[in-house]
Amino acid sequence: MKKMWWHDSVIYQIYPRSFKDSNGDGIGDINGIIEKIDYLKDLGVDIVWLSPVYTSPMDDNGYDISDYQNIASEFGSLEEMDKLIKKCDEKGISIMMDLVVNHTSDEHEWFVESKKSKDNPYRDYYIWRDGQGDYPNDIISTFSGPAWDYDEKTDQYYFHLFSKKQPDLNWDNEKMRNDIYQMMNWWLDRGIRGFRMDVIDLIGKNIDKKIVGNGPTLHERLQEMNQKTFGHRDIVTVGETWGATPEIAKLYSKPERNELSMVFQFEHVTAFHDEKFGKWASKPVDFSVIKDILSKWQVELKEDGWNSLFWNNHDLPRVVSKYGNEAYRDKSAKMLATMIHMMKGTPYIYQGEEIGMTNVQYDFSDYRDIELINAYHDLVPEKLSHDQMMTGIYADGRDNARTPMQWDSSQHGGFTSGQPWLKVNPNYKDINVKECLENKVSIFYYYKKLIDLRKKHDVIVYGDFKRLYSDHPDLFVYERTYMDEKLLVILNHTDKVISKPQGLDQGHLIISNYQDSDEEIRPYEALVYSL
Repeated sequence: MKKMWWHDSVIYQIYPRSFKDSNGDGIGDINGIIEKIDYLKDLGVDIVWLSPVYTSPMDDNGYDISDYQNIASEFGSLEEMDKLIKKCDEKGISIMMDLVVNHTSDEHEWFVESKKSKDNPYRDYYIWRDGQGDYPNDIISTFSGPAWDYDEKTDQYYFHLFSKKQPDLNWDNEKMRNDIYQMMNWWLDRGIRGFRMDVIDLIGKNIDKKIVGNGPTLHERLQEMNQKTFGHRDIVTVGETWGATPEIAKLYSKPERNELSMVFQFEHVTAFHDEKFGKWASKPVDFSVIKDILSKWQVELKEDGWNSLFWNNHDLPRVVSKYGNEAYRDKSAKMLATMIHMMKGTPYIYQGEEIGMTNVQYDFSDYRDIELINAYHDLVPEKLSHDQMMTGIYADGRDNARTPMQWDSSQHGGFTSGQPWLKVNPNYKDINVKECLENKVSIFYYYKKLIDLRKKHDVIVYGDFKRLYSDHPDLFVYERTYMDEKLLVILNHTDKVISKPQGLDQGHLIISNYQDSDEEIRPYEALVYSL
């Protein structure tokens, strides 16, 4: 495998709205990020993935873009964005922009034009269909309800897989594609080093055949995008692909196919979704399933492709609440971090993960997420009771990840001097960056050490993965081997004390989440040995 600069990189995701507010309006901004670059440098991250900062009416917190080549006023200005890119570059940190090109905002000038008439030059930039007294077909939006909205002026329906304020672009239109590529090159020329591609597996869709994800033209489109934009530049790309299997992931990320560096797959997330109500009625996490899924992806992408290693992001619940145990917050957060940071692939850290931030339980009126609010009105009380739905929201709602970053124990966690756009998690007085930085055995310093180990040991970056004791109900044990280096990773994913299996060679301990050693494996203990 040809070695790439991003192979041993660690990526940190910033949700700008919730990271740091510099001007007291209650909304995080670019200057707030600039203030905290030294914090990111101290942690050791190489790449910052920024959730969208483009101009937007904020129907879906910036994933509805009205101008790709400008910055939303609440986040700052283009000049401040350039300053952020420059400041990060000076610290050896690259910026990865969020690329949202499955859809735009309905306030984007393309769509404003598209609505004017059936023969407008921009009409075909979007997907319009006649309805026969009803919707053109029965595709349902991800944000509830039909994926079609009627436009009275032209007597047609336009297609939107998300909010009706997020019309889908028509990727069969070559002129539209070239406009997108021009915009991507414009950003690359400004100095960014990568793109995270929002729901990119939807751009090959065939609406008339009701094919939405992994459509017939998907890979052809990505290869064209690669050729016309980033293919000749040394950058990193990751696609958000909810429906990916290992076989599909190889199509995206085999280097000779000239598509993407890697993809996010979500099998470890969707494995526990309810067949009928999805994440709003999730089943309890079964770690035997998690271990099988993570191991499968390690083995399947061994030669062809590259894994993204992550637990949470802006759409997912907090890792320690979902997969760990808040009663053992410190130990389980460190164990879960060890689990994926010792695997082959590129690890992603979502803001606040490195200090062990947790899920929240608010009154319904305190939530802000469009998906959550729409789903509540869609499901309650006909399909789920209020209490059932709130249980689902507490476990899996997107606002769990979006509560403001907890910097210190002052009012609003030091996030803002104003009124935050979303309530800060009440536990900020105990869980915050300042407290973590003052405690040398905190979750923060554990993440810092994991990142440092990846930089020093090629076996972590490139080593083969082999699972051991695969029938053990409470341990996840695996080996990594590269040339003359070998690591043994032992993880207890329960709150029980467990006897060490017979025949486990231990070697030299390089990291553990306990300060002392013991003959037995303690609750949520993580042990990594160099053999």
